[in-house]
Amino acid sequence: MANHKSAIKRARQNELRRLRNKSVKTRIKKIVKEARSLAGDTSGADLPVRISTVQSAIDKAAKKGVIHKRTAARKISRLSKLANSVSS
Repeated sequence: MANHKSAIKRARQNELRRLRNKSVKTRIKKIVKEARSLAGDTSGADLPVRISTVQSAIDKAAKKGVIHKRTAARKISRLSKLANSVSS
């Protein structure tokens, strides 16, 4: 455990950030999984709306620094590619 006052504060801040980042990452995983399962269905009519929602959430996470901007771009690119293959 930290001994200095500033180190104690830093540990407390890191714990709060860890929990916040964890919730954002979990949400991204969940909505990406839902979008992929929706693409797996034969209809896929609601897919473009879902993809835009997922893209927005991923962009927000990258903007906050929860995930790297290139990771966000890769995830969005793969989802867009999947959506295009389903629609055609």
